Amino acid sequence: MAAAGLPTGIEGLLAVMARLRDPVRGCPWDVKQTFASIAPYTVEEAYEVADAIDRDDLADLRDELGDLLLQVVFHARMAEEQGAFDFAGVVDAINDKMVRRHPHVFAGASVEDAEAQTAAWEAQKRQERAARGDTDDSALAGIARGLPEWQRAVKLQKRAAAVGFDWPGIDPVLAKLHEEADEVRAEFAAVAAGEADAHQRLEEEIGDLLFVAANVARHGKVDVGAALRRANQKFERRFRAMEALAADERGGLAGLSLAEQDVYWERIKRGE
Repeated sequence: MAAAGLPTGIEGLLAVMARLRDPVRGCPWDVKQTFASIAPYTVEEAYEVADAIDRDDLADLRDELGDLLLQVVFHARMAEEQGAFDFAGVVDAINDKMVRRHPHVFAGASVEDAEAQTAAWEAQKRQERAARGDTDDSALAGIARGLPEWQRAVKLQKRAAAVGFDWPGIDPVLAKLHEEADEVRAEFAAVAAGEADAHQRLEEEIGDLLFVAANVARHGKVDVGAALRRANQKFERRFRAMEALAADERGGLAGLSLAEQDVYWERIKRGE
């Protein structure tokens, strides 16, 4: 339902945001926000879109896409207030980019398949960076530092693989995963022994382990974020069921030993 006196559709949303940001009549919380303070909400809303898709909940997806659109409108409004750009400029920019990066659709060019299109897309991005005066010609140039680190890891690996720097198959990647796990184990022992700088080395080795785990997922053409979301969902589902079962039979988990709790965990797993 549109607010009284406001248009509907995207114009209505823009009007709502303008009113929320009004320094006199607006919302105090909205007025005080900045690009930096809103950025975490933008990321959160993108994840909630992914969650709705993962749950195949189209009604929730509609609502979450609306929340994500609001984030775009919010940032555009703040930019407009600074005289930088407005929402129409955002729309024009993405329209231009999509046409420019799809010459096989809009300009009579041809492309063999999706893989060739991905290569062409990256080539176009490099040309655009060069046109802006960006002198970084590394294969890794242009990968945003604001990405979730697991996603950035995969992008770094893909870019390196595009120039031939990649494992030839999954076996050496799995061997590397075991090697990194052994190094993590060694640093845990070093921490326990009180060695200087051991915790810093442990952090580095855990990072290496996670980086290789992301590489395993990439070689299996598995989305790391989706895989981890499913693992989180599985753990939460099983743990909640374990809590309920233990509450019915033993009054809860808190007073049970780890071995006793593990019995409930295994019962839930078998029941699935």
